[in-house]
Amino acid sequence: MSVGKHIFWLIGMTVLTGSLAAQTAGIDPALLAKANAGDAAAQVLLGESCAAGKGVARDLKQAAEWYKKAAEKGDLAAELHLAALYRDGGKGFPRDMDQAAAWYRKAAEQGDAGAQATLGTLYSIGQGVAQNYVEAYYWLYLAAAVKGPNQEKYAANRQLVGAHLTVDEQAEAEERAAQWLAAHPRPNPAE
Repeated sequence: MSVGKHIFWLIGMTVLTGSLAAQTAGIDPALLAKANAGDAAAQVLLGESCAAGKGVARDLKQAAEWYKKAAEKGDLAAELHLAALYRDGGKGFPRDMDQAAAWYRKAAEQGDAGAQATLGTLYSIGQGVAQNYVEAYYWLYLAAAVKGPNQEKYAANRQLVGAHLTVDEQAEAEERAAQWLAAHPRPNPAE
């Protein structure tokens, strides 16, 4: 390497290293090391820090990158954070309802009632997915099957969607939901 190229490379590396150090200056080095080693919980925490601007400059793209690393491992919290980022968008991060729906689906398939209800709502209005009242009813049925503070709201939304279905379509959605519930037993919150 010529002297000129060597100096240019050193200057570039110094700028890059300084930039990376500045980006992670407020992050616990042990947490960063765990995240870089593939720890999903650490990746979610770093995503939250980037999204909120805690210890680092607020950067939704960087938050999404950390969330995606954990979400691709099936981390439910990461899937929900990523879905919300795509749903809402923000400074420097475009809104993408197709991506939001895809990540809500992954969380819904893991049994998260909030994600199931959101996915049902997306199907009912055709946002990020094709409008489909049978699918909307199915996901809202699953969400309403979970005891909790939103159970009545999910059931009411399911009934509103049900008004758009034939008796056969409703029976089909309820049968699918019963099969899903039988295959995915949920803990009783009262226990």
